Amino acid sequence: MERKDDRERLTYRDAGVDIDAQDEALRRISDLVRSTRTAGVLADLGSFGGVFAPDLRGMAQPLLVASADGVGTKLRVASRAGIHDTVGRDLVHHCINDILVQGARPLFFLDYVAAGKLDPAVLAAVVEGIAGACREHGCALLGGETAEMPGFYAEGDYDVAGFIVGLVDRGQLLDGSRIRVGDRLIGLPSAGLHTNGYSLARKVFFDVLGLDIHERVPELGATVAEALLAEHRCYFAPLELALDEGWVHALAHITGGGLTDNVPRVLPAGTAARIERGSWPVPPLFELLERAGGVGLDEMYRVFNMGIGMVVISGGEEADLLESHLGRIGQPHHRIGEIVEGDGKVHYVQAA
Repeated sequence: MERKDDRERLTYRDAGVDIDAQDEALRRISDLVRSTRTAGVLADLGSFGGVFAPDLRGMAQPLLVASADGVGTKLRVASRAGIHDTVGRDLVHHCINDILVQGARPLFFLDYVAAGKLDPAVLAAVVEGIAGACREHGCALLGGETAEMPGFYAEGDYDVAGFIVGLVDRGQLLDGSRIRVGDRLIGLPSAGLHTNGYSLARKVFFDVLGLDIHERVPELGATVAEALLAEHRCYFAPLELALDEGWVHALAHITGGGLTDNVPRVLPAGTAARIERGSWPVPPLFELLERAGGVGLDEMYRVFNMGIGMVVISGGEEADLLESHLGRIGQPHHRIGEIVEGDGKVHYVQAA
C-alpha cells in the first residue's frame, strides 16, 4: 500500500493558486496605495484592517455615508481591449457620486479584486486607476482584498468591487426634503455609458454590428474601445462649493435605470419630475445604439443615462447662484426640466 509520504506532495499552486504571484502583485501596488494616504490614515498597508481617524471639527452631528458598487460588464470591454486602468477610475468615481448624492465627502475607499488566475500586471493596472482617482479627490485607499479562485472564474476573467465611506454633517444631509414645486432640474453631462447598460451595448456593437474592439466608428469619432471605455465622470469637484453654500436641494446620480428610475429616488411625496427631451444634446453614441439596436425610446431612457450623468435639483436664487458658479468654473450644464406636483415619477415632454 502506497504511503502518503511516498506520493508527490501537493501545493496550493498545484490547485491553481499561486501565492508567489499574489505577493508580487501586492508588492507592485503597495506604493500606489501609500500614495493615497491622507491625514486620517493611521495604519499602514498589510494590517488586517484599515484604521482611519476622521476630522470632525466644526461638525454638529457628523454622519457616515457608505456605499458599494462595481462596474458590471464594462469589464468585458476592458479585457477585450486590454485596457484595465480606466475601470479602476470608473469604480472610484461611481462610488464617490453615490455618496455625493446625500451630500457626503469621501473619506476612504476599499477595493476587492477576484480572478481565476491572478495576473499581476492586470491587478496593478486596475489599482493604478483606483489610486489615481482616490488621490485626485482626497480619498484614502485604505485597503483591499485580492482573491484567486480557480474554477470559479473563466481564464482571463476578473471582477472588481469598491466600498466607500464619506462624511456629512446632519444639517447638510441631502434627503429630498428641500425639494419644492418649481425647482429646476439641471443636468451635468456624462462622458458616455459610464458604468451601466453594457450588456445591451456589447450586444449591439459586437453581435449586431459585428465591430472589432479597436475598429474606428466614423460617426463617433472614436474606436469602439474609446467610446465604450470613456471614463465615468466624478461630479464632486464641480459641486463641492455648491454643497458648502447650500445651493443644492437634491442630487440624482444617473446610473442603472437611467433618468426614468433614478430621479424618482429623491422626490418627496406629492411631486414629480417633468423632463424635456431635446433640452440637451444626446451624444451620438446613444443615437447609434438606439438605431442599430432597434431599441425603443422609453427603453433607452431606462437603460442608459442618455448624456446626463448627474441631475442637480435647485430653485430660486440658489439655482441662479448654482448655475452662475457652474459657468464660472467651465462646467457644462443644461436645464432639462422642473419639479411639478404629481405621482413621484418622471414625465417626459418634448422641448419646444
